[in-house]
Amino acid sequence: MKKPEAYAMVEILGAANAVQVVDQMVKCATLDMRAWETTCGGHATVILAGDVSACKAAVDSIRENPPCPVTGACVISGPSDELFHIVEKQAAKLNK
Repeated sequence: MKKPEAYAMVEILGAANAVQVVDQMVKCATLDMRAWETTCGGHATVILAGDVSACKAAVDSIRENPPCPVTGACVISGPSDELFHIVEKQAAKLNK
């Protein structure tokens, strides 16, 4: 995959909540699911890629009408090469 214009990232508590967040985000804007990372304590971070406006619209949708409690959300426009490689490494794990 070529480097996207932006990443939309949302952190939530629980896998079921992560599914709800991803569903809402992809219904709101044209995005590609790139990575899903879970940590101790049940936190999950989902990372979707797309153009800046799509990422912003999706994150705004989650902030304005969260389907569950949201720990954090952000848009990273113009991701660095290093971040791109980190996300793609996670994407490879997701697509196994």
